[in-house]
Amino acid sequence: MIRFLQTPGPIKKIVLGGLLTVICVFMVITLVPGFGSADFFGARSRPGVVATVDGTDVTSLEVHKLAKQMIQQQFPRGGAQAAQLLPFFARQAAEQLIDNDVIVAEARRLGLRATDEDVRDRLEHGRYGEVFFPNGNFIGQAAYEEKLAQYDLTVPQFEQEVKDEILYAKLRALISGGAIVSEAEVRGKFEKENAKVKFDYAVLRKDDILKTIHPTDSELKAYYDRHKAAYANAIPEKRKVSYVWIDSAKLEADTALTPQEIEAYYDQHRDQYRVPEQVKVRHILIKTPLPGADGKVDQKGVDEARKKAEDVLQQLKAGGNFAELAKKYSEDTASAKDGGELGWIERGRTVPEFEKAAFSLPKGSRSELVESSYGFHIIEVEDKQDAHLKTLEEVKAQIEPVLKHEKAVQAAEAKATALLSQARTLGLDKAAANQGFTVVTTDFVRRTDSLPGIGTSAPFMEAVFSQPENSPPDEAQLPEGYAIFNVLAVKPPATPGFDEIRSRVEDEFKQEQATQLLAQKTHELSDRARAEHDLKKAAGELGAVLKTSDLVAPDGQVPDLGSLTGPAAVAFSLKPGEISGPIETTTAGAVLELLERQEPTDQEFAAKKDQIRDSLYADKQSQLFDTFVNALRERMQKSGKIVINQQEWKNLTRQQNTEDEGE
Repeated sequence: MIRFLQTPGPIKKIVLGGLLTVICVFMVITLVPGFGSADFFGARSRPGVVATVDGTDVTSLEVHKLAKQMIQQQFPRGGAQAAQLLPFFARQAAEQLIDNDVIVAEARRLGLRATDEDVRDRLEHGRYGEVFFPNGNFIGQAAYEEKLAQYDLTVPQFEQEVKDEILYAKLRALISGGAIVSEAEVRGKFEKENAKVKFDYAVLRKDDILKTIHPTDSELKAYYDRHKAAYANAIPEKRKVSYVWIDSAKLEADTALTPQEIEAYYDQHRDQYRVPEQVKVRHILIKTPLPGADGKVDQKGVDEARKKAEDVLQQLKAGGNFAELAKKYSEDTASAKDGGELGWIERGRTVPEFEKAAFSLPKGSRSELVESSYGFHIIEVEDKQDAHLKTLEEVKAQIEPVLKHEKAVQAAEAKATALLSQARTLGLDKAAANQGFTVVTTDFVRRTDSLPGIGTSAPFMEAVFSQPENSPPDEAQLPEGYAIFNVLAVKPPATPGFDEIRSRVEDEFKQEQATQLLAQKTHELSDRARAEHDLKKAAGELGAVLKTSDLVAPDGQVPDLGSLTGPAAVAFSLKPGEISGPIETTTAGAVLELLERQEPTDQEFAAKKDQIRDSLYADKQSQLFDTFVNALRERMQKSGKIVINQQEWKNLTRQQNTEDEGE
């Protein structure tokens, strides 16, 4: 396969920083949500196999590998807090691997294939192009194998994963291609999102009701007794701890760099400073119709789009301003408002037809009509930049803080390791004195308390509260440095008596009473207003404040009511003069009377309909595929093609820890 991939031309080594990690993870992560219901668990049990999908094993080794990659991506600095997330990531990795095999198995069953030609095209022109085909030239077999080996991938493994990715894409295109969006759906969504309403509303505020509630001690004591279970262990566990804080930031501030160190870092990371070939463009897009239910495109619509695009092109040739014409005619709504500006683009970021035209045009020139799957483009090249390596002087300011940080992290780790080793022999106080550190000893603290030097740190407190009293000194790695600590004493959680938490009981009692009274008064307000057909009169009788809104859209905000996507959205279902039922938010109750409903104009619809249609079409494609996949998985489960090894699933984390200890 590698021989097949080679193309003429000079071979240059270039790697986008960290991209291969993303590639490795992407190969096995699909977009299908969910997994793990108890129904999936079968009776078969083979050591090292988490699941079997249509004869393909998902092994513990694969799960562990992916879980580590996922953690490395999200927590590149690692540390104890990252290791604590292993159970979550191991389960997530297993689910994603199983999802991937389900999709690939069905694609093969339907006769879909990924050929060597497909793989070549994906590697050269897809997301991997800049890694394996910089400037359109294959990096060579040896470099290709070397890059994959860095991530524990062989050539056959990687290329099979690329084929699986292609199969996934083909199956999704096949299933979601039948999505249909009607004109009525587009219009309905538009009107729902763009209508505006104006209304009177009477408001009862919870804070006003709270001021009227004055409970007696006997009422509060009765409330405490009824809710005693809720106050069990309400006094949280507290711990007394001593610690030494090794601050990476302070070490970084004191770190000096030599010119030789900076140059060495630059030489070792040259690939990070390579700038790919880029072109700065703007365009005007005239869209063509989407395929119908039968997969065919309306040719009349295509011809009309071409005619419109040709007319715009003629205006440009006659001296028209590109930016102004883009604002007026372009149907790419994202760029039209900026005069068609797309900014700098690299190869592999756009559809092939657009890319070919953009990168072949000289700086300052304009294309003829370029047809793509989106429609007809007119492209103007504003600037071009050849691929090149930035000089050391250009990137020196970027290197210095990175290198300082690396050196500080290494120094902090070394100091923490040395201090911990000595503290476990001599005790923390003596070890700290020997190495010139200051020991901080706290009073009894809760998990949420702030500590000198460290501040409020959930990872540190998690480490402290997981250790037994008087256990040997231990280390907590935090984003800002290291803490070497001792747990000196523990106060277990306790249940407070009434007098100890009287203020809390009073607050909760008043909140409960206010919520009930607010609901009662809001219902009464609605009933009176509807019975008398007079919101103003009912508001006056019940002491509610009457207000009038502006003309507001569905995503608007109204004082006291908040967002109209919440309970107050009922305003859009009312007719003028109609009074709503009770509306309750967390802070108020209200009743509305609609005064006016303003429908959007046809001109607004014409401006937004394509964007709405595209959005609906994408949503329907996702819904179609999700429905298909859910049914597929249910069918494979019932037929026994998905079998989960329950014991291996439970052992994932334990086996991970065992493996780590053996490494």
